[in-house]
Amino acid sequence: MSKTGLNALLRPEDSIVVLIDHQPYQFTNLNSHDPSTIVNNVVGLAKGAKVFNVPCILTTVIEERGGYLIKQLQDVYPDQKPINRTFINTWQDPKVTDIVKKSGRKQLILAALWTEICLAMPAIQALGEGFEVFVVTDASGGVSAESHDMAVRRLVQAGAVPITWMAVISEWQRDWAREDTAVPLTSVVAEHGGGSGIAYAWEVQLLESAAKAAKAGK
Repeated sequence: MSKTGLNALLRPEDSIVVLIDHQPYQFTNLNSHDPSTIVNNVVGLAKGAKVFNVPCILTTVIEERGGYLIKQLQDVYPDQKPINRTFINTWQDPKVTDIVKKSGRKQLILAALWTEICLAMPAIQALGEGFEVFVVTDASGGVSAESHDMAVRRLVQAGAVPITWMAVISEWQRDWAREDTAVPLTSVVAEHGGGSGIAYAWEVQLLESAAKAAKAGK
């Protein structure tokens, strides 16, 4: 896995996303982040994947006890039934790994609850199988700030790349001249990008005001 150079950046055609266990049970003991932050970020990541036609696999663990995938995330892919597992380690379930391997894509982007368990296990195993693994730290969370932090440190030692959801979509976009994705992507940022979304709305307002003033002056 190249750590530097242009090839170290994410490419839509080589990427595949797996979102793991964003379910009620996991959220009840999420203490490393505010739950609303994780919801916002994982939904933003999923919407970004959809903009770039990056495959996004949804998976849950024992959903009949832990709860169904959160509605906000399911609504991004309403026709996709999450793969329900008994394996704690997603990478031991062939229902998930067969899809990833058949895609031929090697840039594996993971986000999960919890970081120290459901993110760490598949990431470490996939690294051993030759995948380039990127862990989206702000769309994942642990049972404590320490457990999240220790998991990220462990993953970095193993060779995974920590990244945030807006960095993922920015590397996929790469060039604002790519208007076919730039327009829908700005909608995702406007809805989920916090201050960046507010700044974008302000920029649109200023541009519209300038256009109206120019029209009035004619």
